[in-house]
Amino acid sequence: MKHVPALAVLVLLAACQEKKAEAPPPVRPVLTTKVEIRTAETFGPFAGTVEPRYQTQAGFRVPGRMVARDVYVGDLVPKGARLAALDPTVLQFAVTRARADVTDAEAQLANANAVEGRQRTLFDGGNVTQAALDAAVATRDTAAARLAQAKAALQKATDELGYATLKADVDGVVTAWSAEVGQVVSAGQVVVTLARPDIREAVVDIPDGLMAGIKAGTEFTVTLQAAPTITAKGRVREIGPLADPATRTRRVRMTLTAPPEAFRLGTTITVALARATPPRITLPATALLREESRTSVWVVAPDGKSVARREVAVVPVSDTAHHDDDAVTLSDGLKAGETVVVAGVHSLKDGQAVRLTASGL
Repeated sequence: MKHVPALAVLVLLAACQEKKAEAPPPVRPVLTTKVEIRTAETFGPFAGTVEPRYQTQAGFRVPGRMVARDVYVGDLVPKGARLAALDPTVLQFAVTRARADVTDAEAQLANANAVEGRQRTLFDGGNVTQAALDAAVATRDTAAARLAQAKAALQKATDELGYATLKADVDGVVTAWSAEVGQVVSAGQVVVTLARPDIREAVVDIPDGLMAGIKAGTEFTVTLQAAPTITAKGRVREIGPLADPATRTRRVRMTLTAPPEAFRLGTTITVALARATPPRITLPATALLREESRTSVWVVAPDGKSVARREVAVVPVSDTAHHDDDAVTLSDGLKAGETVVVAGVHSLKDGQAVRLTASGL
């Protein structure tokens, strides 16, 4: 058996090691997504309801026991229609007494006028003193004042009798009842709520962090949740000055412009605003690779066999209409149609061979 020289063995070992060093890195499967550039975004949608702009909580001006309720929730009532009534018995007695007081005061005044006339005739003839005449005049004036007082009391009693009937101040729809027949109510207590259906509004609660770009006059598209094909325009009329401490939302009221009849009071709606924006790209947050001050993504080569690292510009959360912890918005660095890796970005190297998986995003 021939022995291989030691030098030849070393040469063979070096060749094997060089061959192993030149072996290509393994092909890594990756999940990817296609880049789509948006030039518009939708602010919303936010859920809300249709509510009246003007709403009245009506009650009786006098206390009493309610004996009638003529309308029900949802009824349309014209101006002047009777809504409810109190027991008028006590008030009618007050009117009768006031009328009697007026009659008595009129008789007292007539008698005082006659006495004053006789005293003046006697005074002109020198038969009574000036003091007697002055007393008669004072009695006449007092009687006149008491008559005026009695007439005012009669007018008040008559008005209060009229207040026993609650009538609609405007054309409207009954939205709530706060008292029932037989209940004793106090003056000013809310009995019925009446809303004007002619001016309707969309009322929504929007997160406080998204209110920076919303101001009075901004026009939204309002859609019925039950019938998405029915829409109307809503113009922002009022923005709540303070955010709700529990939900951190602000109440926004939008006046509906010529809404269809389907936009009834209490209907559930959604509001949204489509607006133009600078070019934007939305990617999963897992696509970003952050190292020190660099923010980049892995872009797949056109042949789909390798990746290259590319720096991108991220849009701050405050400049986006929606905040999603699982997504990021980019403003620069990518082109439409390019393929970006969205998983395992920390295990890739520049120029590494990859294979697009069948379940790519």
